[in-house]
Amino acid sequence: MRSFDPETPSSSASSAVLRLLRPGPRATAALTAAVAAATALPLAAPQVTRRFVDDAIGGASIRHLTLVALGYLALAVAGQAARMVTAWLAGRLAWDGTNRLRERLTGHALGLDLAFHGRHTPGELIERVDGDVVAVADFVVAFLLDVVASVLLLAGVVVVVFAADWRIGGALLAYCLLIGYGMARAQRLAVPSAARSRAASATLFGALEERFAGAEDVRANGAGEHTVRRFHQVAAALFRAENRDARIGTALLAGTSVAFAAGTAIMLGLAAWTVEAGAITVGTAVLIFQYTLMVRTPFERLIDQIRQYQAALAGLARIAALLAERPALTPGTRPLPGGRPLGLRLEGVAFSYPDDDEQVLSGIDVTLAPGETLGLVGRTGSGKTTLARLVLRLHDPVEGVVRVGGVDLREADPCSLRARIGVVTQDVQLFAASVRDNLTLFRPSPGDERLMEALHGVGLGEWAAGLPDGLGTELRGLSAGQAQLLAFARAFLADPGLVVLDEASSRLDPATERRIEDSVARLLEGRTGVIIAHRLSSLSRVDKIAVLHRGKIVEYGRRDELAADPGSRFGRLLDLAGVGR
Repeated sequence: MRSFDPETPSSSASSAVLRLLRPGPRATAALTAAVAAATALPLAAPQVTRRFVDDAIGGASIRHLTLVALGYLALAVAGQAARMVTAWLAGRLAWDGTNRLRERLTGHALGLDLAFHGRHTPGELIERVDGDVVAVADFVVAFLLDVVASVLLLAGVVVVVFAADWRIGGALLAYCLLIGYGMARAQRLAVPSAARSRAASATLFGALEERFAGAEDVRANGAGEHTVRRFHQVAAALFRAENRDARIGTALLAGTSVAFAAGTAIMLGLAAWTVEAGAITVGTAVLIFQYTLMVRTPFERLIDQIRQYQAALAGLARIAALLAERPALTPGTRPLPGGRPLGLRLEGVAFSYPDDDEQVLSGIDVTLAPGETLGLVGRTGSGKTTLARLVLRLHDPVEGVVRVGGVDLREADPCSLRARIGVVTQDVQLFAASVRDNLTLFRPSPGDERLMEALHGVGLGEWAAGLPDGLGTELRGLSAGQAQLLAFARAFLADPGLVVLDEASSRLDPATERRIEDSVARLLEGRTGVIIAHRLSSLSRVDKIAVLHRGKIVEYGRRDELAADPGSRFGRLLDLAGVGR
């Protein structure tokens, strides 16, 4: 997997981001018209002022001057209306584009490997998927309202002043170029500080999410002091990054204000000199003064947007870096066989985590005929869960091959794999959504009758019948045992050909466990199963047993034969657990 500097996004990923943000042709045309109107109308207003001043000096009537003043007022109101329409269109288009970007980022992040998610906390990814996108959205709106409109306004001002007097126009152009060059140079200092600030913010969000998720353990084990100290550390890093960013921005704003004051004074002096020389009228001098003030407004907006630009550029770089991440597991195209239980075969399988030479699994050979079940036993850390993850293709082996239904999982189509292999783990994920959505995991529902049948099958029928809004009731307040039963109901609905149960009964009290034993038997009936369990009593119905120790299978065979063998490791484990052979 490639590594990326968050300040240097790849061009292909950046191009993909920009394509998602690009509006359609009709929206672009409407926005272009609005921006043109918001630029042209303010440029026309000083022309009315010049006429008013010159006509007043020339002795025009009150009625004439009143009409000119009303024309100026109409231009001012129309200019503000055009700016409001531009703001509305820009905001709508920006949020449409960034929502597409959020959807793309979320799907991409969910498709990355477990190794990637192990290096990045959920809080950090939330900040990257949402916080960075908000920064980009804010800048897109500001860019259209302030940057584009301001550049057009500056160009119009310079052209009009050139038409009034080429000497003053030349001076104004040189002044604008000097200010623009200074801003471009200053931006090089500002962007890296904004990138560091965004990175520190993501770290803080990640730390907060991690601590809140473990609040119960933190309180129960008296780790509050450490948590607060860690929060102070990451908050201090964010403070330092944002403080430096703010100092740079403040210095830029102060320097620009001084430069504008000097420029205004110079332009006033030039206008007075040309009036005295008789080259321009007083009205034209007033026009030049107004245009000089108008030059300051776009530049101030541009300066204000430098901070938005910093945050957006840093966010865009981080978004591009996230999109440039590639999963190590390349998808295949072969579908798994359907309509029957799936055989399982692990041939010489070995596995080690990236950047770690120590093998977690080595020399694993397992064969399950369609419909057979395998029980995995061993101490914590022996490799049971890792083996199950290889069967689910959450990892690929570094040696050997995992075949399901005769298909090498590296060649299997991911959609077929997820449809044909089911899993129930000890960590059940429930969502703030309806019971229906939690059962279907937001996929199209097979119908409430089928969902209720699955709930009855795991012993949750009475609970479901008492829900105030039926299956549309928002899920909340489930006990650990009920959550585990709900996970079994999900597996029933999926109707897989191979089932992996990873400590699936670990959260059940004895009464609930007895209730679910029949459901487990039903789930495994006519299906191939791999069961990991610390409670050896839950392995009474499996066909085969594999005992793992330090990543190797040290004993493998049929359960009844191993249980009957007085010298077998599995037999001794049964004796220690007080389970009959």
